[in-house]
Amino acid sequence: MDRAVPDCLVTGHMKLVDCLSLPDPDERHVLAAAICGHVEVIVTFNEKDFPHEILAELGVEAQHPDEFISHLMTVDWSAVCRALKNQHATLRNPPRTAEDLLDILEKQGLPLTVSQLRPLAELI
Repeated sequence: MDRAVPDCLVTGHMKLVDCLSLPDPDERHVLAAAICGHVEVIVTFNEKDFPHEILAELGVEAQHPDEFISHLMTVDWSAVCRALKNQHATLRNPPRTAEDLLDILEKQGLPLTVSQLRPLAELI
């Protein structure tokens, strides 16, 4: 990830952890890193631990990965397809078809994304 996104590492966030309140205290470091990293969105399957009311006050929102990727599809569908093609290329043991990959993503909780990608399967 460091090579793909050189500024992905956030430092200095641990000093905020004790000042934050979330339903699961063990998730406070994620919110602290989001604040220090000046991010707008925390992408998580675990939205219940990042309540809208708390995050909105801090200028952050939590999004399910399906919603996030679906939105990316509207912004730059070709970049999403390229990323998925790169992921598909790593699936060698056993080899998987593009349809296999889409089935896996759907089972992992990305039905909206998959519905947008199926017509583009030949690009994956």
